[in-house]
Amino acid sequence: MADAPAAAAASEPKPYPSATAGWFLVVMLSLAYIFSFVDRYILGLLIEPIKAEFDLSDRQIGWLLSAFTLVYGFVGIFMGWMIDRGKRIWIVSIGVALWSAATVATGMAKNFGQLFAARMGVGVGEATLSPATFSMIGDSFPTEKRGKPIAFYSSALPIGAGIASLLSAAIIAWTASSGTQSLPFFGELEPWRFTLILVGLPGIVFAVFFLCMKEPARRPATASSEVIGGSGFMDALKYIWRNRTLYSGFVLIICTMTAIAYSQGFLAPVFERTWGWSPEKYATINGIAILIIGPLNMLIIGTISDWWTNKGVMDASLRLLYIGFFIMVPTGTLPLLMPSAELAFAILCINTVGIGIVSAIGVTSLLVITPAQVRGQVVAIYYLAISWFGSLGPIAVGELSSGLFGEENLRYAVASVPVIFAIIPLVMMPLTRRLYREQMIRLGDASE
Repeated sequence: MADAPAAAAASEPKPYPSATAGWFLVVMLSLAYIFSFVDRYILGLLIEPIKAEFDLSDRQIGWLLSAFTLVYGFVGIFMGWMIDRGKRIWIVSIGVALWSAATVATGMAKNFGQLFAARMGVGVGEATLSPATFSMIGDSFPTEKRGKPIAFYSSALPIGAGIASLLSAAIIAWTASSGTQSLPFFGELEPWRFTLILVGLPGIVFAVFFLCMKEPARRPATASSEVIGGSGFMDALKYIWRNRTLYSGFVLIICTMTAIAYSQGFLAPVFERTWGWSPEKYATINGIAILIIGPLNMLIIGTISDWWTNKGVMDASLRLLYIGFFIMVPTGTLPLLMPSAELAFAILCINTVGIGIVSAIGVTSLLVITPAQVRGQVVAIYYLAISWFGSLGPIAVGELSSGLFGEENLRYAVASVPVIFAIIPLVMMPLTRRLYREQMIRLGDASE
């Protein structure tokens, strides 16, 4: 009997880290996310010179833009298993170094096969970050305080996109006026190669910082053990399968967002071919717009999510997800049908708001219906689904452009994606919301 109090104490939930420690971790992970998105996003701004050098079609470019996502989600499944068991902060360090090195390798590629393989390498590295991040945020903040840190982390996405645009614009403009550039150990480089190598190298150095950081203690499984049998990968799959209609309707909303967002990797050549904007002009204006709209939008959404939750709005995060969906779908199609670049870009700014809402609130909504002991693996499966589904966006654009509309009408291929991918989740929305609310009631506070 003397061991009973000790056993009871051992089973009690460990206290959360201090707010300072929790937010320092979030800031560092957000900086890593910025690095990741610069490396991920920048290729779309360099499509035309890459296409010209290797004599590629839009169909091939579509597959190249999808190379990252094809492997990103798949590797994330294995990473989810490791994250639920291993030292998460070290996994992040290795991932940052790997995707940065792969970005450098992209700039050194000699043919399409090497380009494709290097972009897959970026996907392998980046697959470590978000599952580890959301697992550690779940162990650093209670449910009612997760909205802001998750939204803060998600805000790194538009910051990374904005930095990538502005950096690309500056480098493209600079190299356009002076031709090839030279770097030690790399020799003479074409402008697009110089750009990729220059943005990839700093991430290799940044990766070292994570080796010196402390990660939060894992939260123990509690009442959720009554909902699922254990913490293995098969337990996560069985849990998702038992709730397959709910997860399908829910995840397809985010899949629509990724399909739209990934297909917009073609926007720089769309603006060049349709309205005559140079890549550096598009990149500069796009970067400024994203930096103004994106982070503020995501932080506001995180604050509203926490406020609604504290006010007792049961499915606050799901409601915000629906709002984002109804903003991003029409504004993803309409701008590509406009008569001028200025009007098209103005509507795309509204689209950025919708995509930002869905991006910021997606994982917050997922954690509400996911028990703690499989959170890392369910998040990894979630990223597999939205990545693979999202990769169909640029593939669809490439196929429609090269095979249906003609490459001179690339904008119509991009405009088709939101319409194609939004139909099924739209039809399922009423059922998804009912099942979501029922699952929240069933789990109660079990996710804690």
